[in-house]
Amino acid sequence: MPEDVLFCWSGGKDSAMALHALQSARDHRVTALLTTVTEQFDRISMHGVRRALLERQAESIGLPLHAVLIPPQCVNVTYEARMNQALHEHLGRGVRRVAFGDIFLEDLRVYREQNLAQIGMEALFPIWKRDSHELARDFLRLGFQAITVCVDPRVLDSSFAGRVLDESFFADLPPGVDPCGENGEFHTFVFDGPVFQKPIRFAVGEKVLRDGFYFCDLLPE
Repeated sequence: MPEDVLFCWSGGKDSAMALHALQSARDHRVTALLTTVTEQFDRISMHGVRRALLERQAESIGLPLHAVLIPPQCVNVTYEARMNQALHEHLGRGVRRVAFGDIFLEDLRVYREQNLAQIGMEALFPIWKRDSHELARDFLRLGFQAITVCVDPRVLDSSFAGRVLDESFFADLPPGVDPCGENGEFHTFVFDGPVFQKPIRFAVGEKVLRDGFYFCDLLPE
């Protein structure tokens, strides 16, 4: 029987690729999507995507969404307390493994594994150590579509915010920028692909500089 897994969903491309890998392997059954949402802004934490679009993703994927509300500028103690409370709910239903879309950041993997071990759960990394260039090519080959919603201006020009991920996008990335943005260079919103039953409709809104990052607002249609 497939093992039940909770999936930490960011709304972006790496999450989509990891979820697709899990569903393709068919030895795990994803029970729900877990996403942190900044309560004051009602947006996905770090990515800045409106909660309404996150909910439409979950609906199109066909999985229940568990939004973990955290305050702006959330300190680690508060983040961990609220995440642990949410994780305990799923642990109480017999779910003992949690999947993530991380690729190669060792310190982040250790952090996740240690936190989960404290409450008797284990981490799963479906795309761990996959080559970033290969993942980017597979993302396009599989028919996924995404748009950049957050860009770090220290490594990328603001013009990258609001760009659709296509071959020209990856070709235009400066040397040293990971094609999957694994070092935080950019974040994305996936709006179509094999994990979805139907595309997510949206309009591109304004671009703003906030907290040291360029954000491109997406408006539900």
